[in-house]
Amino acid sequence: GIPLVVLAAKRAGNTGRKVIVVTSKEYSDDELVATLASHQIEYFRGDLNNVLKRVVDAISDYDDETLVFRLTADNVFPDGNLLDEMEEDFLERGLNYLCCNGIQSGLPYGFSAELMNAHSLRGALAEEPSKYDQEHVTPSIIQKYGENYFQKYINLGKGNYRCTIDTIDDYLTITQAFTGVNDPIISSSFDLISRLEGLKNSPSVKYPLKKFVLGTVQLGMDYGVTNKAGQPTQKLSTNLVRDAVSNGVEYIDTANAYGDSEEVVGRALSKGWKSRVKVVTKLSPLLDCPKDADRNTIKAFVDASVYQSCARLSVQELDVLMLHRVSHLTDWGGVVWEHLMKLKKLGVICSLGASVQTPDELEKVLSNDDINFIQMPFNLLDWRWEQLIPKIFATKRRRKLVIHVRSVFLQGVLLSDDASHWECAHVTAHDEVRAWLDKQVFDTNSVNRADLCLNYVNSMEWVDGIVVGVDTLEQFKENIQYFDSSGFVQNQLQSIEKSGLRVAEKTLNPSLWRYA
Repeated sequence: GIPLVVLAAKRAGNTGRKVIVVTSKEYSDDELVATLASHQIEYFRGDLNNVLKRVVDAISDYDDETLVFRLTADNVFPDGNLLDEMEEDFLERGLNYLCCNGIQSGLPYGFSAELMNAHSLRGALAEEPSKYDQEHVTPSIIQKYGENYFQKYINLGKGNYRCTIDTIDDYLTITQAFTGVNDPIISSSFDLISRLEGLKNSPSVKYPLKKFVLGTVQLGMDYGVTNKAGQPTQKLSTNLVRDAVSNGVEYIDTANAYGDSEEVVGRALSKGWKSRVKVVTKLSPLLDCPKDADRNTIKAFVDASVYQSCARLSVQELDVLMLHRVSHLTDWGGVVWEHLMKLKKLGVICSLGASVQTPDELEKVLSNDDINFIQMPFNLLDWRWEQLIPKIFATKRRRKLVIHVRSVFLQGVLLSDDASHWECAHVTAHDEVRAWLDKQVFDTNSVNRADLCLNYVNSMEWVDGIVVGVDTLEQFKENIQYFDSSGFVQNQLQSIEKSGLRVAEKTLNPSLWRYA
């Protein structure tokens, strides 16, 4: 739990606030308490892990109607003016809970505060809170009264920025923001927010890249028929991964079979970056596992892959583990899937999924209620999934299901004018296909083919994330600008689909290509 919480308590009918620093009884906080005492700042010490009880005990002398602001010590931008404005909004709307933070408030993540009545906090403690509620204090209050956001500055559009201190890089960024500030006590919070622009690890897009999934096969091996740059260095890979996270990417895609990719990603997410993103990895293809292996041998192969992924990524549990081969649902009598389910129950895996190649495989995994993530190929020319889209929507209504699509550029072939790339993919009439793509670029007022391809897939309501692999920072910056668009409108989609070009299935499946 966070050992330090700052409360600003205000009694009903009183114009002043009492600031109480609520910290733990741990010896590691003794120096902090000594510093607080030397500055005559009120403090309260309580249990390290039960933060909710610590907060409730700290306000034991205050009546139920006392307004309590909760601010955490890793968020240093909020000031008294923010609390005044929140209180006014809280009272005008007749609320029992109000929060300021991030996208929903139009302010940076970390420009945060919560406001509630003392009786709400006492009620939360009286309901035998879970360990999660004890640590995070307000989840049950939010569940009871709603997640109401302070939105006076929603149009400021700074929700993609970050001013919390969770990592050493956060600390360095905030230090830069305060550089040159003569008096931090009286400096406006909004002046500090303006200082975030242009600093290292600040976003370069207005809105978070929620649907951009960073593909990292290129970071672990030479990959892609159009790839000329080869495998990037660890330094470049780290910059790519962290730039993606800074711009709001929520998922990074890798696999046990992607060469050094997991290790590269694990290093890039060190020093606290792992807490800001989820990693999707894939089980080994198990090519070395004998076809006649017994149960214990099969489970040993699965364990080896899972724990190797954990070691490479430097984590104790995997956010999402996908089958690299859907056949592993039933291969070896279903032992692979059975053992993965056991590992999930043990907490080694948080969510299970599958990477599919064909419509038959997609139909199979949609019918498995234990699969919550699916990755599938899909692009502007890929007609194979039309009959299954209704089933995807129906499944999403019935259970939690996240769909990530890959091969949006068909390994870069759709963007290439090199005839050899198209011929490798079994396309002989490539002049005709390229001409059709360029006409769609013109008709939709797209910037180029990359913009066209991404906007088309981004327009699909059933798509939750788009896996895009990049080799250079320039590629990344070029691609993310296209995600600022909300996609095509319905008549544009209808026009594209009406004039749709059909290519052979062997073109849509890179495993069938003729590599030189």
